[in-house]
Amino acid sequence: MTNAMDVVTFGEAMMLLVADRPGALEDAASFHKYTAGAETNVAIGLARLGLKVGWASRLGTDMMGRYLLREMSAEGIDCSHVALTDAQATGFMIKGRVLDGGDPPVEYHRKGSAASHMGLDDLDTDWLLSARHLHATGVFPALSATTLPLARLSMDVMRAAGRSVSFDPNLRPTLWATPETMVAAINDLAARADWVLPGLEEGRLLTGENTAEGIARFYRERGARLVLVKLGSQGAYFDGEHGSGRVPGFPVDKVVDTVGAGDGFAVGVISALLAGCDVPAAVRRGAWIGARAVQVLGDSEGLPTRAELEAAGM
Repeated sequence: MTNAMDVVTFGEAMMLLVADRPGALEDAASFHKYTAGAETNVAIGLARLGLKVGWASRLGTDMMGRYLLREMSAEGIDCSHVALTDAQATGFMIKGRVLDGGDPPVEYHRKGSAASHMGLDDLDTDWLLSARHLHATGVFPALSATTLPLARLSMDVMRAAGRSVSFDPNLRPTLWATPETMVAAINDLAARADWVLPGLEEGRLLTGENTAEGIARFYRERGARLVLVKLGSQGAYFDGEHGSGRVPGFPVDKVVDTVGAGDGFAVGVISALLAGCDVPAAVRRGAWIGARAVQVLGDSEGLPTRAELEAAGM
């Protein structure tokens, strides 16, 4: 049977407001509106490359929810499993503007959001299994005591059916009760995935290993078929069933905003692997898209179209 979709993901979308000038948030005179969310960044990126993508979530019926639903639908994403509710609000975040690639001031307003109330009842198994791949991150399961079991079950269902599952730890320490709780939960989720995509620093925190090789070995020993350790401007290290190696990063003249670079890397890797590319080619595509992402404001504005990807020979 032909799969109705290529990739599905569960996650919270937030409205992102970016200040019009550098400095303290309270000094901004105006803010520019964007979409944000680790899982939705990946969904947008994959849809722009021509993949059929489904997104499951919950939004408020407020202005922010209406904006996000419109934007995701406009990207060609299947939003049939995005529930709307007037019982809770849509989450949003405010971010300062930076000009040098540094860490901007950020305020999150997501506690008790509509998406955080999702749970096992939100899993439509038939819809999930209509896709050949699930992309998961460590953000959605961190939202609440009900989103964590939903994340676990969705991964288990897909793997049991022989579908592939990717997992990006995407650590958000402030969303977890303790660092120990976070590490245990994230590593448990990683053990349910085929492809694990940690960054070097978060991999060190999660595994206790200091090197990319050690981090990859940690997750390979726990069942991952492929581990891709992101090394920032240095590219990435990979370790899988067909060998290991490093792929260099792409030089960037000016880093504007590093947020979303890891999601761009995931877009490149997932799209390439699902197309049958070998791992080095997939990592190279991921590194290229990640490099594009750091050169623009907004979480998804640097994600390429299929035409741009082909023009670059990726």
